Amino acid sequence: MTEDQATPAHHHHAPHAHPSLWRAIKDSVLGDPHRDFTEGSIARAITLLAIPMVLEMLMESLFAVVDVFWVARLGSNAVATVGFTESLLTLLYAVAMGLSISAAATVARRVGEKNPSAAADVAIQSILLGVIAAVVLGLAGGLLAPQLLRLMGASPEVIATGGNYARAIYGGSGTVLLLFLINAVFRGAGDAALSMRVLWTANIINMLLNPCLIFGWGPFPRLGVTGSGVGTTIGRGVGVLLQMWFLFSGRSRVKVQWKEFRIMPDLMLRLIRLSLGGMLQNLIGMASWILLVRIIAGFGSAAVAGYTLAVRIMIFSLLPSWGMANAAATMVGQNLGAKKPQRAEQAVWRAGIYNMIFLGLVALVFVAFAEGLVGWFTHDTEVVPIAAGALRTVSYGYLFYGWGMVLVQAFNGAGDTITPTILNLICFWAWQLPLAWFFAFPLGFKTRGIFMAIAVAYSTFATAAFFMFRRGKWKTQKV
Repeated sequence: MTEDQATPAHHHHAPHAHPSLWRAIKDSVLGDPHRDFTEGSIARAITLLAIPMVLEMLMESLFAVVDVFWVARLGSNAVATVGFTESLLTLLYAVAMGLSISAAATVARRVGEKNPSAAADVAIQSILLGVIAAVVLGLAGGLLAPQLLRLMGASPEVIATGGNYARAIYGGSGTVLLLFLINAVFRGAGDAALSMRVLWTANIINMLLNPCLIFGWGPFPRLGVTGSGVGTTIGRGVGVLLQMWFLFSGRSRVKVQWKEFRIMPDLMLRLIRLSLGGMLQNLIGMASWILLVRIIAGFGSAAVAGYTLAVRIMIFSLLPSWGMANAAATMVGQNLGAKKPQRAEQAVWRAGIYNMIFLGLVALVFVAFAEGLVGWFTHDTEVVPIAAGALRTVSYGYLFYGWGMVLVQAFNGAGDTITPTILNLICFWAWQLPLAWFFAFPLGFKTRGIFMAIAVAYSTFATAAFFMFRRGKWKTQKV
């Protein structure tokens, strides 16, 4: 008798009602290199992929919060340094995300086709691309860090405080690229537990090292804000070494050997072509947020602070949803590879429903407790109502947003990066920005109008994505 048949007998004992849930959590965190995501229960497959991806995302956001917590002790110039440096890094993240999307989609497709050596080739070409980009960006960033800060409009005091921090972060930016890329290879292959372990290791090292290097605790030198940059780069570097070890020691589904390292121009060009859509998607999304800040800035610094705070809280609440959306992407890629487009589609509908339920609950919390949530971060009487209003208003679009995230990643997982890019352009540039201006100024809704425009634009986006997905052209996408 299988375990699945054996469980119903226990259901009248309350404590035994959840062994399958605990087992699913345990299996997903430990990872099973032999599980085939193109067979068996779709719900279980999504659960096994999504849990480690959600945990990975939570760790990433926790690190960002902890890091700023320590840096904030050094004063506003130090925080400004991190802000300026991060905003320039959005370009790097867009490149990393684009390459990651193409790597994950292509690896997933080859794994679904049961072609492990082709999957290894994709991994190698992705790593080589990452290394080339890392060398170029690292050298440029390391040498030009102070000039880049000046270009962003940083004051001389900030440049004096943070020049070396920016050097450490930009000079080590290759570690970010490779972390993203190799984790995308793991995720595409269905090794979500490995990418989670890598990020946890990197970020735990960061969290322990950063305060030691910032304040000079124990045997460590006191480096101020530079210490945060050095610690972060060391932690990420260790993460990349761990990834390499997983790849080369045969512990991952994609098994790579040193002797296979060579440039394959055709495959590399295919990956670059596919990643351009992914890069554009991210740049369009990021640029639209920056332009929204420009519109909000018209209402003073309290409005900008309120918006920034609200966005931080929202991003934190959306992280589990990205895990779910990434799980859908892996399922789509692998099942298309296995010639099972129906199963790929079912996985997306299932993930979309889970995500909608989760974000619906988050929206209820935001509507009910917006002031309380904002109160954890600030008691400023001008900022609190703006941030709380933003949380409430934007959360009305959360049910749609749950679907939108899953559908975008489903297109990307199928290797169709163009559809989401076009949707981003239309919904966020041609629709959201003019609407935000129109609601805020001519209609006189002020900041509230901007938040209304965000909710409307995301709902439009999800609806359009739904109809594009239903057309099914993604099922014939060549990767």
